Amino acid sequence: MTDSFAASGRQDDDTRGLLAEARRLLPGIIAVRRAIHRAPELDLHLPRTQQTVLRALDGLGLTVRTGVRLSSVVATLEGARPGRTVLLRADMDALPQHEETGLAFASEVPGVMHACGHDTHVAMLVGAARLLAARREELSGRVVFMFQPAEESGGGAQHMIDEGVLATPDGRGVDAAFALHIATRFETGTVHLRPGPMFAAADQLRLTVHGRSGHASAPQLALDPVPVACEMVQALQTMVTRTVSVFDPAVVTVAAIRAGTTTNIIPDAAEILGTFRTLSPATRQVMRAGIARVAHHVAAAHGASVDVQLTEGYPPVVNDPVFAGHVHDTATAVLGPARVQRLPEPSMGAEDFSYVLRRVPGAMAFLGARPDGVPPEGAADCHSSRVVFDEDALAAGAALHAAVAVRHLSGASRPPRDGRHRSDGVV
Repeated sequence: MTDSFAASGRQDDDTRGLLAEARRLLPGIIAVRRAIHRAPELDLHLPRTQQTVLRALDGLGLTVRTGVRLSSVVATLEGARPGRTVLLRADMDALPQHEETGLAFASEVPGVMHACGHDTHVAMLVGAARLLAARREELSGRVVFMFQPAEESGGGAQHMIDEGVLATPDGRGVDAAFALHIATRFETGTVHLRPGPMFAAADQLRLTVHGRSGHASAPQLALDPVPVACEMVQALQTMVTRTVSVFDPAVVTVAAIRAGTTTNIIPDAAEILGTFRTLSPATRQVMRAGIARVAHHVAAAHGASVDVQLTEGYPPVVNDPVFAGHVHDTATAVLGPARVQRLPEPSMGAEDFSYVLRRVPGAMAFLGARPDGVPPEGAADCHSSRVVFDEDALAAGAALHAAVAVRHLSGASRPPRDGRHRSDGVV
Protein backbone atom coordinates (compact mmCIF):
# COMPACT_ATOMS: atom_id res chain seq x y z
CA MET A 1 0.00 0.00 0.00
CA THR A 2 1.03 3.58 -0.29
CA ASP A 3 2.31 5.41 2.73
CA SER A 4 -1.21 6.82 3.09
CA PHE A 5 -2.25 3.50 4.64
CA ALA A 6 -0.39 4.62 7.77
CA ALA A 7 -3.11 7.11 8.65
CA SER A 8 -2.95 9.40 11.64
CA GLY A 9 -6.54 8.87 12.69
CA ARG A 10 -7.21 12.54 13.36
CA GLN A 11 -10.63 13.91 12.45
CA ASP A 12 -9.89 16.78 10.04
CA ASP A 13 -11.96 19.90 9.57
CA ASP A 14 -13.48 18.70 6.28
CA THR A 15 -15.13 15.66 7.86
CA ARG A 16 -15.68 16.80 11.43
CA GLY A 17 -19.26 16.24 12.48
CA LEU A 18 -20.29 13.99 9.57
CA LEU A 19 -20.72 10.91 11.74
CA ALA A 20 -22.76 12.82 14.32
CA GLU A 21 -24.91 14.28 11.54
CA ALA A 22 -25.40 10.83 10.03
CA ARG A 23 -26.55 9.48 13.40
CA ARG A 24 -29.16 12.24 13.57
CA LEU A 25 -30.35 11.22 10.11
CA LEU A 26 -30.35 7.51 10.97
CA PRO A 27 -34.13 7.11 11.54
CA GLY A 28 -34.80 8.45 8.04
CA ILE A 29 -32.04 6.30 6.55
CA ILE A 30 -33.51 3.21 8.22
CA ALA A 31 -36.98 4.12 6.94
CA VAL A 32 -35.67 4.15 3.36
CA ARG A 33 -33.96 0.82 3.91
CA ARG A 34 -37.07 -0.83 5.31
CA ALA A 35 -39.33 0.48 2.55
CA ILE A 36 -37.01 -1.08 -0.04
CA HIS A 37 -36.60 -4.27 2.00
CA ARG A 38 -40.37 -4.87 2.08
CA ALA A 39 -40.67 -4.56 -1.69
CA PRO A 40 -37.63 -6.25 -3.26
CA GLU A 41 -37.25 -6.41 -7.03
CA LEU A 42 -34.96 -8.34 -9.37
CA ASP A 43 -32.61 -7.61 -12.22
CA LEU A 44 -32.76 -4.52 -14.46
CA HIS A 45 -36.29 -3.29 -13.87
CA LEU A 46 -36.98 -2.05 -10.34
CA PRO A 47 -39.79 0.50 -10.68
CA ARG A 48 -40.88 0.52 -7.02
CA THR A 49 -37.31 0.79 -5.78
CA GLN A 50 -36.61 3.56 -8.25
CA GLN A 51 -39.61 5.52 -7.03
CA THR A 52 -38.53 5.10 -3.41
CA VAL A 53 -35.11 6.53 -4.29
CA LEU A 54 -36.60 9.44 -6.21
CA ARG A 55 -38.87 10.34 -3.29
CA ALA A 56 -35.97 10.11 -0.85
CA LEU A 57 -33.87 12.51 -2.98
CA ASP A 58 -36.67 14.98 -3.60
CA GLY A 59 -35.96 18.46 -2.29
CA LEU A 60 -32.17 18.11 -2.12
CA GLY A 61 -31.53 20.26 -5.17
CA LEU A 62 -29.94 17.49 -7.21
CA THR A 63 -30.03 17.06 -10.96
CA VAL A 64 -31.71 13.69 -11.44
CA ARG A 65 -32.08 11.46 -14.46
CA THR A 66 -33.41 7.94 -14.80
CA GLY A 67 -32.30 5.09 -17.02
CA VAL A 68 -33.63 4.18 -20.43
CA ARG A 69 -32.96 0.43 -20.50
CA LEU A 70 -33.02 -0.08 -16.76
CA SER A 71 -34.57 1.46 -13.63
CA SER A 72 -31.46 3.37 -12.63
CA VAL A 73 -31.19 6.74 -10.94
CA VAL A 74 -28.28 9.15 -11.46
CA ALA A 75 -28.36 12.19 -9.19
CA THR A 76 -25.75 14.93 -9.42
CA LEU A 77 -24.84 17.45 -6.74
CA GLU A 78 -23.02 20.53 -7.98
CA GLY A 79 -20.81 22.21 -5.42
CA ALA A 80 -20.55 25.97 -5.05
CA ARG A 81 -17.28 26.03 -7.02
CA PRO A 82 -15.89 24.00 -9.94
CA GLY A 83 -13.52 21.13 -9.25
CA ARG A 84 -13.20 17.37 -9.37
CA THR A 85 -16.01 14.84 -9.85
CA VAL A 86 -16.44 11.86 -7.54
CA LEU A 87 -18.96 9.05 -8.03
CA LEU A 88 -20.62 7.19 -5.15
CA ARG A 89 -22.47 3.99 -6.04
CA ALA A 90 -25.17 1.78 -4.50
CA ASP A 91 -26.73 -1.30 -6.09
CA MET A 92 -30.48 -1.80 -5.71
CA ASP A 93 -31.55 -5.30 -6.81
CA ALA A 94 -32.58 -8.24 -4.64
CA LEU A 95 -32.17 -12.02 -4.89
CA PRO A 96 -34.63 -14.77 -5.90
CA GLN A 97 -34.94 -16.50 -2.52
CA HIS A 98 -37.56 -16.69 0.20
CA GLU A 99 -36.84 -14.63 3.32
CA GLU A 100 -36.65 -16.47 6.63
CA THR A 101 -35.51 -13.70 8.99
CA GLY A 102 -38.80 -13.12 10.79
CA LEU A 103 -38.20 -9.36 10.71
CA ALA A 104 -41.20 -7.08 11.14
CA PHE A 105 -40.31 -5.46 7.82
CA ALA A 106 -39.52 -8.71 5.98
CA SER A 107 -40.09 -9.06 2.26
CA GLU A 108 -43.70 -8.95 1.16
CA VAL A 109 -42.82 -10.48 -2.21
CA PRO A 110 -42.80 -14.30 -2.15
CA GLY A 111 -39.52 -15.80 -3.30
CA VAL A 112 -37.64 -12.49 -3.40
CA MET A 113 -35.56 -10.84 -0.66
CA HIS A 114 -32.72 -8.41 -0.07
CA ALA A 115 -30.27 -11.08 1.06
CA CYS A 116 -27.17 -9.21 -0.09
CA GLY A 117 -27.83 -5.92 1.68
CA HIS A 118 -28.44 -3.80 -1.39
CA ASP A 119 -31.32 -2.15 0.42
CA THR A 120 -28.81 -0.93 3.02
CA HIS A 121 -26.46 0.26 0.27
CA VAL A 122 -29.23 2.41 -1.20
CA ALA A 123 -30.22 3.83 2.18
CA MET A 124 -26.63 4.74 3.04
CA LEU A 125 -26.18 6.53 -0.27
CA VAL A 126 -29.43 8.45 0.27
CA GLY A 127 -28.05 9.44 3.68
CA ALA A 128 -24.80 10.58 2.07
CA ALA A 129 -26.75 12.66 -0.46
CA ARG A 130 -28.55 14.40 2.40
CA LEU A 131 -25.28 15.05 4.25
CA LEU A 132 -23.56 16.44 1.18
CA ALA A 133 -26.51 18.53 0.01
CA ALA A 134 -26.38 20.32 3.36
CA ARG A 135 -22.69 21.12 2.66
CA ARG A 136 -23.13 22.25 -0.93
CA GLU A 137 -21.62 25.70 -0.31
CA GLU A 138 -18.45 24.11 1.05
CA LEU A 139 -17.85 21.84 -1.94
CA SER A 140 -15.61 22.47 -4.92
CA GLY A 141 -16.68 20.07 -7.62
CA ARG A 142 -19.39 17.55 -8.26
CA VAL A 143 -20.77 14.38 -6.66
CA VAL A 144 -22.53 11.77 -8.79
CA PHE A 145 -24.82 9.37 -6.92
CA MET A 146 -25.17 6.13 -8.91
CA PHE A 147 -28.19 4.01 -7.93
CA GLN A 148 -27.76 0.82 -9.95
CA PRO A 149 -30.03 -2.15 -10.75
CA ALA A 150 -28.87 -5.64 -11.75
CA GLU A 151 -25.65 -6.17 -9.85
CA GLU A 152 -26.57 -9.76 -9.05
CA SER A 153 -27.23 -10.64 -12.66
CA GLY A 154 -27.19 -8.56 -15.78
CA GLY A 155 -24.24 -6.24 -15.27
CA GLY A 156 -26.24 -3.13 -14.48
CA ALA A 157 -23.07 -1.12 -13.95
CA GLN A 158 -22.07 -1.63 -17.58
CA HIS A 159 -25.56 -0.64 -18.75
CA MET A 160 -25.28 2.58 -16.73
CA ILE A 161 -21.84 3.28 -18.17
CA ASP A 162 -23.30 2.79 -21.65
CA GLU A 163 -26.00 5.33 -20.72
CA GLY A 164 -23.41 7.89 -19.64
CA VAL A 165 -23.10 7.66 -15.84
CA LEU A 166 -19.37 8.47 -16.09
CA ALA A 167 -19.88 11.49 -18.36
CA THR A 168 -20.07 15.05 -17.01
CA PRO A 169 -21.29 18.32 -18.55
CA ASP A 170 -17.76 19.74 -18.64
CA GLY A 171 -16.51 16.76 -20.63
CA ARG A 172 -13.88 15.81 -18.05
CA GLY A 173 -15.80 12.83 -16.73
CA VAL A 174 -15.77 11.20 -13.32
CA ASP A 175 -12.26 11.08 -11.87
CA ALA A 176 -12.81 8.87 -8.78
CA ALA A 177 -15.37 6.31 -7.61
CA PHE A 178 -16.28 4.66 -4.32
CA ALA A 179 -18.69 1.96 -3.14
CA LEU A 180 -19.44 0.07 0.07
CA HIS A 181 -20.54 -3.53 0.53
CA ILE A 182 -22.14 -4.47 3.84
CA ALA A 183 -21.17 -7.72 5.58
CA THR A 184 -22.07 -9.46 8.84
CA ARG A 185 -18.70 -11.21 9.07
CA PHE A 186 -17.30 -7.94 10.47
CA GLU A 187 -18.14 -6.00 13.61
CA THR A 188 -20.72 -3.23 13.19
CA GLY A 189 -19.32 0.08 12.02
CA THR A 190 -15.88 -1.25 11.02
CA VAL A 191 -14.37 -0.73 7.57
CA HIS A 192 -12.23 -3.30 5.75
CA LEU A 193 -10.40 -2.89 2.43
CA ARG A 194 -7.17 -3.57 0.62
CA PRO A 195 -5.21 -2.19 -2.33
CA GLY A 196 -5.29 -4.11 -5.60
CA PRO A 197 -7.71 -7.00 -6.17
CA MET A 198 -10.72 -6.80 -3.86
CA PHE A 199 -13.13 -9.19 -5.63
CA ALA A 200 -12.50 -11.86 -8.25
CA ALA A 201 -13.52 -12.24 -11.85
CA ALA A 202 -16.46 -14.64 -12.05
CA ASP A 203 -16.83 -16.79 -15.16
CA GLN A 204 -19.21 -19.69 -15.81
CA LEU A 205 -18.58 -23.15 -17.21
CA ARG A 206 -21.00 -25.53 -18.88
CA LEU A 207 -19.61 -28.89 -20.00
CA THR A 208 -21.90 -31.26 -21.88
CA VAL A 209 -20.52 -34.79 -22.03
CA HIS A 210 -21.94 -36.85 -24.90
CA GLY A 211 -22.07 -40.64 -24.58
CA ARG A 212 -24.47 -43.28 -25.85
CA SER A 213 -27.58 -44.37 -24.04
CA GLY A 214 -28.46 -47.93 -23.17
CA HIS A 215 -29.78 -50.27 -20.53
CA ALA A 216 -28.31 -49.84 -17.06
CA SER A 217 -27.74 -53.60 -16.83
CA ALA A 218 -25.38 -53.60 -19.84
CA PRO A 219 -23.06 -50.57 -19.57
CA GLN A 220 -20.57 -52.29 -21.90
CA LEU A 221 -23.05 -51.83 -24.74
CA ALA A 222 -23.48 -48.12 -24.05
CA LEU A 223 -21.13 -45.23 -23.37
CA ASP A 224 -22.02 -43.90 -19.95
CA PRO A 225 -21.40 -40.11 -19.70
CA VAL A 226 -21.97 -39.99 -15.93
CA PRO A 227 -18.66 -41.45 -14.73
CA VAL A 228 -16.89 -39.41 -17.41
CA ALA A 229 -18.47 -36.26 -15.98
CA CYS A 230 -17.50 -37.30 -12.44
CA GLU A 231 -13.91 -37.83 -13.53
CA MET A 232 -13.89 -34.38 -15.11
CA VAL A 233 -14.99 -32.80 -11.84
CA GLN A 234 -12.10 -34.40 -9.97
CA ALA A 235 -9.61 -33.63 -12.73
CA LEU A 236 -10.59 -29.95 -12.72
CA GLN A 237 -9.73 -29.68 -9.02
CA THR A 238 -6.34 -31.28 -9.61
CA MET A 239 -5.75 -29.02 -12.60
CA VAL A 240 -6.16 -25.94 -10.38
CA THR A 241 -3.70 -27.13 -7.74
CA ARG A 242 -1.09 -28.12 -10.32
CA THR A 243 -1.25 -25.29 -12.86
CA VAL A 244 -2.19 -22.18 -10.85
CA SER A 245 0.18 -20.33 -8.53
CA VAL A 246 -0.94 -20.19 -4.92
CA PHE A 247 0.11 -16.51 -4.97
CA ASP A 248 -2.39 -15.70 -7.77
CA PRO A 249 -5.20 -18.08 -6.87
CA ALA A 250 -8.16 -19.53 -8.69
CA VAL A 251 -11.28 -21.37 -7.57
CA VAL A 252 -13.35 -23.86 -9.58
CA THR A 253 -16.69 -24.93 -8.16
CA VAL A 254 -19.00 -27.40 -9.87
CA ALA A 255 -22.43 -26.45 -8.60
CA ALA A 256 -24.63 -28.84 -10.59
CA ILE A 257 -24.41 -32.15 -12.47
CA ARG A 258 -27.46 -33.10 -14.50
CA ALA A 259 -28.01 -36.44 -16.20
CA GLY A 260 -30.57 -39.12 -16.75
CA THR A 261 -34.24 -39.62 -16.08
CA THR A 262 -34.60 -42.85 -14.10
CA THR A 263 -32.72 -45.73 -12.45
CA ASN A 264 -32.35 -48.19 -15.30
CA ILE A 265 -31.38 -46.06 -18.29
CA ILE A 266 -27.87 -44.89 -19.11
CA PRO A 267 -28.36 -41.36 -20.48
CA ASP A 268 -27.01 -39.94 -23.70
CA ALA A 269 -25.46 -36.91 -22.02
CA ALA A 270 -24.41 -35.40 -18.71
CA GLU A 271 -24.13 -31.69 -18.03
CA ILE A 272 -21.70 -30.02 -15.63
CA LEU A 273 -22.42 -26.46 -14.46
CA GLY A 274 -20.13 -24.30 -12.36
CA THR A 275 -18.04 -21.21 -11.91
CA PHE A 276 -14.36 -20.34 -11.90
CA ARG A 277 -12.95 -17.33 -10.10
CA THR A 278 -9.62 -15.57 -10.72
CA LEU A 279 -7.86 -12.36 -9.72
CA SER A 280 -5.66 -11.62 -12.73
CA PRO A 281 -6.03 -11.73 -16.53
CA ALA A 282 -3.13 -14.19 -16.81
CA THR A 283 -4.65 -16.74 -14.45
CA ARG A 284 -8.05 -16.20 -16.03
CA GLN A 285 -6.59 -17.34 -19.36
CA VAL A 286 -4.77 -20.26 -17.72
CA MET A 287 -8.08 -21.42 -16.29
CA ARG A 288 -9.98 -21.09 -19.56
CA ALA A 289 -7.36 -23.12 -21.41
CA GLY A 290 -7.04 -25.66 -18.60
CA ILE A 291 -10.76 -26.35 -18.26
CA ALA A 292 -11.10 -26.93 -22.00
CA ARG A 293 -8.01 -29.15 -22.11
CA VAL A 294 -9.08 -31.31 -19.17
CA ALA A 295 -12.64 -31.69 -20.46
CA HIS A 296 -11.63 -32.71 -23.97
CA HIS A 297 -8.89 -35.13 -22.90
CA VAL A 298 -10.91 -36.83 -20.15
CA ALA A 299 -13.77 -37.28 -22.62
CA ALA A 300 -11.40 -38.65 -25.28
CA ALA A 301 -9.87 -41.10 -22.81
CA HIS A 302 -13.29 -42.76 -22.49
CA GLY A 303 -14.32 -42.49 -26.12
CA ALA A 304 -16.83 -39.74 -25.36
CA SER A 305 -17.02 -36.17 -26.59
CA VAL A 306 -17.71 -32.90 -24.79
CA ASP A 307 -19.02 -29.46 -25.64
CA VAL A 308 -17.20 -26.78 -23.65
CA GLN A 309 -18.95 -23.47 -23.03
CA LEU A 310 -17.06 -20.87 -20.98
CA THR A 311 -18.95 -17.63 -20.41
CA GLU A 312 -17.08 -14.54 -19.29
CA GLY A 313 -18.63 -12.83 -16.27
CA TYR A 314 -17.66 -9.77 -14.27
CA PRO A 315 -13.99 -8.76 -14.29
CA PRO A 316 -12.13 -8.48 -10.98
CA VAL A 317 -12.71 -5.48 -8.71
CA VAL A 318 -9.29 -3.85 -8.45
CA ASN A 319 -8.87 -1.05 -5.92
CA ASP A 320 -6.55 1.72 -7.03
CA PRO A 321 -3.78 1.67 -4.40
CA VAL A 322 -3.67 5.44 -3.96
CA PHE A 323 -7.44 5.87 -3.75
CA ALA A 324 -7.72 2.89 -1.41
CA GLY A 325 -5.22 4.72 0.81
CA HIS A 326 -7.46 7.79 0.64
CA VAL A 327 -10.46 5.71 1.75
CA HIS A 328 -8.44 4.14 4.57
CA ASP A 329 -7.30 7.56 5.79
CA THR A 330 -10.82 8.97 5.51
CA ALA A 331 -12.41 6.08 7.38
CA THR A 332 -9.76 6.44 10.08
CA ALA A 333 -10.50 10.14 10.39
CA VAL A 334 -14.27 9.61 10.62
CA LEU A 335 -14.52 6.38 12.60
CA GLY A 336 -11.19 6.15 14.43
CA PRO A 337 -8.14 3.95 13.77
CA ALA A 338 -9.43 0.98 15.76
CA ARG A 339 -12.38 0.62 13.37
CA VAL A 340 -10.44 0.46 10.09
CA GLN A 341 -8.57 -2.65 8.99
CA ARG A 342 -6.63 -3.76 5.96
CA LEU A 343 -7.93 -7.03 4.47
CA PRO A 344 -5.16 -9.62 4.20
CA GLU A 345 -6.65 -11.20 1.07
CA PRO A 346 -9.34 -10.49 -1.51
CA SER A 347 -12.76 -12.08 -1.67
CA MET A 348 -13.34 -14.65 -4.41
CA GLY A 349 -16.85 -13.28 -4.78
CA ALA A 350 -17.64 -10.98 -7.69
CA GLU A 351 -19.05 -7.47 -8.10
CA ASP A 352 -19.89 -5.48 -11.21
CA PHE A 353 -18.50 -2.27 -9.69
CA SER A 354 -15.47 -3.69 -11.49
CA TYR A 355 -16.76 -2.14 -14.72
CA VAL A 356 -16.56 1.32 -13.12
CA LEU A 357 -13.10 0.71 -11.66
CA ARG A 358 -11.83 -0.39 -15.09
CA ARG A 359 -12.36 3.18 -16.23
CA VAL A 360 -12.01 5.30 -13.10
CA PRO A 361 -9.55 5.06 -10.20
CA GLY A 362 -11.44 4.23 -7.06
CA ALA A 363 -12.10 1.64 -4.40
CA MET A 364 -14.68 -0.59 -2.78
CA ALA A 365 -14.69 -1.43 0.93
CA PHE A 366 -16.61 -3.70 3.28
CA LEU A 367 -18.70 -2.19 6.07
CA GLY A 368 -19.29 -4.43 9.08
CA ALA A 369 -22.90 -4.86 10.26
CA ARG A 370 -22.98 -7.91 12.51
CA PRO A 371 -25.86 -7.80 15.00
CA ASP A 372 -24.85 -7.16 18.58
CA GLY A 373 -24.16 -10.29 20.59
CA VAL A 374 -23.82 -12.58 17.56
CA PRO A 375 -20.41 -14.25 17.20
CA PRO A 376 -18.74 -14.14 13.76
CA GLU A 377 -19.21 -17.88 13.24
CA GLY A 378 -22.91 -17.62 14.07
CA ALA A 379 -23.83 -14.72 11.81
CA ALA A 380 -25.69 -15.50 8.60
CA ASP A 381 -23.97 -13.55 5.84
CA CYS A 382 -24.91 -12.29 2.40
CA HIS A 383 -27.00 -14.59 0.21
CA SER A 384 -28.45 -16.36 3.24
CA SER A 385 -32.23 -16.36 3.61
CA ARG A 386 -31.65 -15.62 7.32
CA VAL A 387 -29.19 -12.73 7.04
CA VAL A 388 -29.90 -9.80 9.37
CA PHE A 389 -27.84 -6.60 9.27
CA ASP A 390 -27.31 -4.27 12.22
CA GLU A 391 -28.93 -1.03 11.06
CA ASP A 392 -26.73 1.06 13.37
CA ALA A 393 -23.97 0.53 10.80
CA LEU A 394 -25.87 2.63 8.26
CA ALA A 395 -24.85 5.88 9.96
CA ALA A 396 -21.17 4.95 9.60
CA GLY A 397 -21.72 4.03 5.96
CA ALA A 398 -23.51 7.26 5.09
CA ALA A 399 -20.84 9.31 6.87
CA LEU A 400 -18.02 7.46 5.12
CA HIS A 401 -19.56 7.93 1.68
CA ALA A 402 -19.90 11.63 2.35
CA ALA A 403 -16.44 11.99 3.86
CA VAL A 404 -14.73 10.20 0.94
CA ALA A 405 -16.41 12.68 -1.40
CA VAL A 406 -15.66 15.75 0.72
CA ARG A 407 -11.98 14.92 1.15
CA HIS A 408 -11.54 13.98 -2.52
CA LEU A 409 -13.11 17.23 -3.70
CA SER A 410 -10.93 19.17 -1.28
CA GLY A 411 -7.82 17.65 -2.87
CA ALA A 412 -6.97 15.23 -0.05
CA SER A 413 -6.69 12.28 -2.45
CA ARG A 414 -4.11 12.06 -5.19
CA PRO A 415 -4.37 10.67 -8.73
CA PRO A 416 -2.43 7.49 -9.60
CA ARG A 417 1.32 8.11 -9.51
CA ASP A 418 1.88 7.93 -13.27
CA GLY A 419 -1.19 10.02 -14.09
CA ARG A 420 -2.95 7.08 -15.69
CA HIS A 421 -5.41 4.58 -14.28
CA ARG A 422 -4.38 0.94 -14.47
CA SER A 423 -6.80 -1.78 -13.41
CA ASP A 424 -5.41 -5.05 -14.67
CA GLY A 425 -6.04 -7.30 -11.70
CA VAL A 426 -2.39 -7.82 -10.82
CA VAL A 427 -1.85 -8.61 -7.15
